[in-house]
Amino acid sequence: MAPTDTTAIKSALRQIPCGLFVMTAAHDGARYGMLARWVQPCSNVPPLVMAAISTGLPIESLIRDSRSFALCQISDEDRLLRRRFAGPPDRDDDPFVIIPHREEVTGSPILDRALTFLDCTLLRHVDLDADHRLYVGRIVAGNINLPSAHPAIEVGGNGMPRRETGEPPTPDDDAS
Repeated sequence: MAPTDTTAIKSALRQIPCGLFVMTAAHDGARYGMLARWVQPCSNVPPLVMAAISTGLPIESLIRDSRSFALCQISDEDRLLRRRFAGPPDRDDDPFVIIPHREEVTGSPILDRALTFLDCTLLRHVDLDADHRLYVGRIVAGNINLPSAHPAIEVGGNGMPRRETGEPPTPDDDAS
């Protein structure tokens, strides 16, 4: 058996297609949103979804304290949401001030521009002893906002920073 080539493994992982979502959370007047690429349904009954996000992001404390989060799927043509949530907000700005949004069940911001949304109560938080943590949510509300739009799908943008594969970095590399 050949030795494990970590560069080859990382390159293979980058070939898995990923959708783009804005993960949002709110608690006690604070709100945060960030791009999330590793999102996957994980149960039909009850309806569950999981998202893996980088450790140490400000959204983690909001999810923990509110016990909820929302996932807003970005359409293929929506460059505004990609730019607005690609990195940490400028200064201490509320990232939702200029983005039309609403609340459904949990109080997490639901973006009006989102292709679809899933409003979730936190069911499990899994510390993977890695650079990402896994959040599993029970979907309590969801819908398609833009039925004729196409979802943003990336290959090679699945949250694996390009600097680890030798590719040049992009502004989105640290956002998932």
